[in-house]
Amino acid sequence: MKIPAVKGTRDFYPKEMAVHNFIVDGWKAASRRSGFEEFDGPIFEYLQMYQVKSGDEIVEQLFHLTDRGGRELAIRPEITPTLARMVNQQVNALPRPIKWFSVPRLCRAERPQKGRLREFFQWNIDIIGEESTLADAEVIFCAIDYLRSTGLTDKDIVSKISSRKLLAALLRNLGIAEDKLTVLYPILDKKSKIPAEAFDEMLRKEVTDTAAADTILKLMELHTVDAISGLVDLNDDARAALSELQDLFGILGAMGVGAYCRFDMSIVRGLAYYTGMVFEMHDTVGNLRAVCGGGRYDNLLRDFGGPAITAVGMGMGDCVLEILLREKGILKDDTLATKKLDYFIAVAEPTLADKAVELAAIIRLAGFCCEFPYKTGGLGKQLKQASGYNVSRTIILGQEFVNENKLVVKNMATGQQEQIAADDFVSSLKSAC
Repeated sequence: MKIPAVKGTRDFYPKEMAVHNFIVDGWKAASRRSGFEEFDGPIFEYLQMYQVKSGDEIVEQLFHLTDRGGRELAIRPEITPTLARMVNQQVNALPRPIKWFSVPRLCRAERPQKGRLREFFQWNIDIIGEESTLADAEVIFCAIDYLRSTGLTDKDIVSKISSRKLLAALLRNLGIAEDKLTVLYPILDKKSKIPAEAFDEMLRKEVTDTAAADTILKLMELHTVDAISGLVDLNDDARAALSELQDLFGILGAMGVGAYCRFDMSIVRGLAYYTGMVFEMHDTVGNLRAVCGGGRYDNLLRDFGGPAITAVGMGMGDCVLEILLREKGILKDDTLATKKLDYFIAVAEPTLADKAVELAAIIRLAGFCCEFPYKTGGLGKQLKQASGYNVSRTIILGQEFVNENKLVVKNMATGQQEQIAADDFVSSLKSAC
């Protein structure tokens, strides 16, 4: 009986693993370029960790279990609670600002669909202990820097930026009660995800004042920061939040990524813990889910029993990203080599098979990637095998080695061959170490 992979998970054969490594290696490189350090935590935590952050309803959205000691655990659906727990444990010993990144494997018990699986990888970057707008800009810049490094341009992706702090101030100014804000945020976050009629109905069900609801709808359509003051009166809180946003766009422009960024009041982010800037990155066509999203969350560490420390961060999943990269022609099945070698040893004389093994070991111990055939067939067949391995150079062991202890080294890119004394070749490897 053949047992398939669990629905919503993926098998990573070498070709799929090459794609995965292309994405993850790019994430890590972009993180390090911006000064982030890597961390990770356990794949399961106490269930209470996620209930603290998201409430009891989160239980239905994750995989949870009870261990032999009766403890309720959950496979991590996200890394942020783990980050908060780890920082709180050593908060006084960690230098500020804390700039960490991670690439965890995560699991969520949800219905698989395009760009959303039950098991996936997510790139997270966070800056903790820095309240300036510059930290907000760094998180957005780092995400754009990665996307640009793959070959995506401002014609392909857009970073939509807003402010939860600004939205809260404007809603209060419209007469929305404080306890209504957490109810409204998830509704406003659905604006781009459901039909306009359905959104209008949901909004007016919660905001019964017609004038206030009409103004909120107009706010959700804004795409320039300056247009806000012409639509509503600004109190001190709103002016301060607006000033922060203007500073943020100024910094992003100075960092050379302004063309990728635009203001969009409809970006709310459904999670309640965001307190300031929020953003999402989308394909410009708008056919896919958000490629990534994040924002400022200044209360999360305190909610996990630690001090009140400012923080900002983002998460980017690999599922939507891979779809986008394929749609843009950046990722193709035949573009990423599953095996890349420095050397392949071809054996023209079957009696030299043992010498090939010895030489391969010397090359490998010198730090180079090397393969040899397990069974020596015709030389042409071996050279074809080498080409399939995307090898840089092929070493041919033949009569030259038997008669003069020389290797024939073929450059697979140019086809040029040269004879090198075996001892000189080995010496060159050792000097390269």
